[in-house]
Amino acid sequence: MSRVVVVLIVLTGIFFLNCCENSKPRTDGADAENSIILKLKQIKGEGILFGHQDDLAYGVGWEYVDGESDVKRVAGDYPALFGWELGGLELGHEVNLDSVPFHDMKRFAEWAHANGGINTFSWHPHSPINSINSWHGDSIVVPHILPGGEYNEQFNSQLDKVAAFFFGLKDSTGNQIPFIFRPWHEMDGGWFWWGSKACSPDEFKSLFRYTIDYLHEKGIGNMVVAYSPDRNFDTKEEYLQWYPGDELVDILGMDNYYDLKHPGGEQEAIRKLHLVIELANEKDKLAALTETGLEFVPDTLWYSQKLGSVLNDPVVKKEISYAMVWRNDSEKHFFFPYPGQAAAADAKALLDQPHIWLLNEFNHFKK
Repeated sequence: MSRVVVVLIVLTGIFFLNCCENSKPRTDGADAENSIILKLKQIKGEGILFGHQDDLAYGVGWEYVDGESDVKRVAGDYPALFGWELGGLELGHEVNLDSVPFHDMKRFAEWAHANGGINTFSWHPHSPINSINSWHGDSIVVPHILPGGEYNEQFNSQLDKVAAFFFGLKDSTGNQIPFIFRPWHEMDGGWFWWGSKACSPDEFKSLFRYTIDYLHEKGIGNMVVAYSPDRNFDTKEEYLQWYPGDELVDILGMDNYYDLKHPGGEQEAIRKLHLVIELANEKDKLAALTETGLEFVPDTLWYSQKLGSVLNDPVVKKEISYAMVWRNDSEKHFFFPYPGQAAAADAKALLDQPHIWLLNEFNHFKK
């Protein structure tokens, strides 16, 4: 055998091993990732998981009390889906933009998983260019942080911190726990620096793809990915204008606050959810109402007549996996009623409906 051939064989072997190493992170957590997808597919048509942002961290009149939950205080059980926010992590802060310590968030997420719930993470990062917060819809950031941009390394550093947090989410046996990641949401609105006023659809797609690919390459394989525009679309084509591709996305979602706070808007919310559901079925994806709510819940029948109308629509009832309402910070900022609040009984009535599932109902189905 010639010396050249030997060298080629050795180099080929090294290349093969490197390829295996580089592709390994995408499959390390495949079973964990698939467990969420499988569970959500199994409940399709049986129940809709109810979710609440920051549910275990704080509520109206309390914070960081183990076992506490405003949903549980009103409805008698925890939500089945737990939402968390990573904004601030990218700057190395110890607390997120809503003042939740990341060490507590990790603890809460691990508890939720151990007790049968599903965790979903959003991320409102500060700009890698000048550290302004996400709510600067006129700031041109995205083209400068992608490969070739002068701030790509700074963005990579932010993603490294996110990857480290995700990698640290472990169960009692040391295995990575699965979770939903919902980055760059509401891109069809103009309020974020990754939104419609500050970047093009092609730039957004590149940002989304780069983010997910980077996290995979860092070993985050236990991640289910959600795509969630706001309600600013009227057709399937408009919904897909920002869509990064089937190979990256597992859940097609919609954030919708606006329609559900205006008279008759629930019918518009239903119509748009139907479009999301049709696309999800065409693409073999899951569908969800990824964010909604009414601040202060001044309409005492909002849960039964607004959100309830949406979740009781025959198509929505059969097809979506979950619906999540936003957080309860204090009496000055809350989206789920607390004990004694005027809408509490109505919210409980919705959550008592057989197809709206809290944690125990979700766990009972899985047995």
